[in-house]
Amino acid sequence: MRKILLACFLLFSLPLAAQEPPQCIEAREGQLACMAGKQCACRFIPGGSMTGRPDRFAWDCGINRPNCPPDPNIVQQPGYAPPIGGVWVNPPNFQPGPGPGPMPPRPGPGPR
Repeated sequence: MRKILLACFLLFSLPLAAQEPPQCIEAREGQLACMAGKQCACRFIPGGSMTGRPDRFAWDCGINRPNCPPDPNIVQQPGYAPPIGGVWVNPPNFQPGPGPGPMPPRPGPGPR
């Protein structure tokens, strides 16, 4: 019974652990923050009569912003790893040969 209560408590407390993004104010102008996988910058955005918004500071998380750098604490799981340096190494005693089936004729001029 205690395990069920503990599981319910942990399940319902997960949303409470989420943090709000930091406020973008004049004191934080130029600061970077990682939000939703993007590296957002706190910037001054001028308002205007066409946009109907006043001058303000806001987070710039647009499409031109770079992605967040990877977390250095996350270690790649063992298993598949891409080749080092992008070079594939053939196993020993590998004999390259034609693929399955007959080879198609080569295009070009015929014999003279």
